[in-house]
Amino acid sequence: MSQNQQAIYDARALGRGKMFTLGLQHMFAMFGATVLVPVLTGLSMSATLLFAGLGTLIFHLMTRMKVPAFLGSSFAFLGGYASVVAMGSEQGLDAAASLPYACIGVFCAGLIYFILAALIAAFGAKKVMRFFPPIVTGPIIIAIGLSLSGSAINNCQTNWWIALLAIVIIIVCNIWGKGMIKILPILLGVLGSYIVAACFGLCDFSAVKEAAWIGVPFKMQNTAFAVFRNPNWGLLVSAIITIVPISLATMMEHIGDICAISSTVGKNFLGDPGLHRTLMGDGLATMLASLFGAPANTTYGENTGVLNLTKVFDPRVIRLAAVFAIILSFCPKFSALIGAMPASTIGGVSLVLYGMISAVGVRNMVENHVDFTSSRNVIVAALILVLAIGIKYGANDALSIGFTTLSGLAVAALVGVILNAILPGKDYVFNEDTTDVESPELPKLD
Repeated sequence: MSQNQQAIYDARALGRGKMFTLGLQHMFAMFGATVLVPVLTGLSMSATLLFAGLGTLIFHLMTRMKVPAFLGSSFAFLGGYASVVAMGSEQGLDAAASLPYACIGVFCAGLIYFILAALIAAFGAKKVMRFFPPIVTGPIIIAIGLSLSGSAINNCQTNWWIALLAIVIIIVCNIWGKGMIKILPILLGVLGSYIVAACFGLCDFSAVKEAAWIGVPFKMQNTAFAVFRNPNWGLLVSAIITIVPISLATMMEHIGDICAISSTVGKNFLGDPGLHRTLMGDGLATMLASLFGAPANTTYGENTGVLNLTKVFDPRVIRLAAVFAIILSFCPKFSALIGAMPASTIGGVSLVLYGMISAVGVRNMVENHVDFTSSRNVIVAALILVLAIGIKYGANDALSIGFTTLSGLAVAALVGVILNAILPGKDYVFNEDTTDVESPELPKLD
C-alpha cells in the first residue's frame, strides 16, 4: 500500500465534526435497504435497526477492528421468510406467529457460517470454495429474485402510479445521479414516492400519532424464544430445512463484499484478519439478530460505495454509524412512520430490487466465465432454476417430504450443490488475491 493510501486509511486527523457527519452518511447509506426488509417481511423495524448496529459492532470485534464494513438486513432470506409464513398459514398460524419459526431457521443458517469458517481455517479457502462455484450460486441468486417477483407485482397493483414514481426516481438517481445521490437511489425512491403518496392522502398516520417517542426495540412474543412456549415441531423442522440452504448464497454474498472492500481500501482482508474471521463475525451477528426477531445481517455494498466516495476508510466511522442506528432503534414513532409507507411504494422499490438480485446472479456467472457449452453446467443451472421457480409457483408453494416441507429454494440449493459435487468437470478456482481487482468476483444481494 502506498503512503498516500495509508494516510487515507489511518484517518486519525478527522475532527469530531467530520467523524459525526461521515458516521451519519454511512447510516443513511444502509438505511434504505435495511428498513425495507422488515417492511416486506413483517419483522420488527426497531429490532432491525438495533441489531444492524449491534451486529456491526460484533463484526468489528470479531475482525480485530480492521475491516470497515457495515452490516444491514439481507434480502437473500426474503423467500425463506415468505415460505415459512405460507407453511404456517396452512397450519392455522398467522404471519406474526410464523415469523419466529423463520427466525430459528435463520439462526441455524448463521451456524453454517461457523462451519464454513472452520473448514476454511483448516483446509484453506481454495479447497473449500470449489464446492460453491458460480454455476451453483449464480442460478440460486437468480431464483431468489424471481421467486419474490410475484409479491412485488401484487404490491404495485395497489397503486401503479406511485409504484412507477418510485421506480423512475431509483433509475434516474442511479444512472444520472452524482455523489451521494447515486449511492442512495433506494432511499430517495422510497422518500420521493412516500411523500407524494402522503400528499394525495394515501397514507394512514394514525399509528404514528399514537406511538411513543421512546420504547424498547423488540417484544418477546416476536422473538425466536416465543416458539418454545408451545412449539409446532413440524413447522420448526420445515423452517430450518427451508432456510438453511439459503446460507449458501449469503456466504457467497459475504465473500464478494469482503473482496470489494479489500479492493476499495487496498488491503487484503481475506488474508488479514482472515476470511474465517469475517464469516464468523457475519454469522454471529445474524444469529443474534434472528433470536430477537430481526432479519439476517450481511455486509453492505452501499457502505462500500461510501468508502470509495469519501476515501475515508477508518473503521471507527462505521462503528459510529452503528451507534446511530442503535439510538434510532429506541424510537417507536420512527418505526411507525416507516410502517405507514404505502404498499405501492414498497412494490415499486421491491420490483427493482428483486430484479437486480436476479441480474446479479447473471453477472456472477458472466464475470466468472461460466462455460455453458459444458453439458454438466447446463444441467446444474437448469435443475436449480426449474426446481426453485416450479416449486414456488406450483400448487402447494412447497415440496412435502415425509414429515417436513421444503421451499423451492431449499430443494434447488441442495440439488445444485450435490450435482456439482458428483458430476465430473469441476474447474472453478477461488481467487484469494482481492487487492488488485476492479470489482468483486462474487455477488451482493442486499
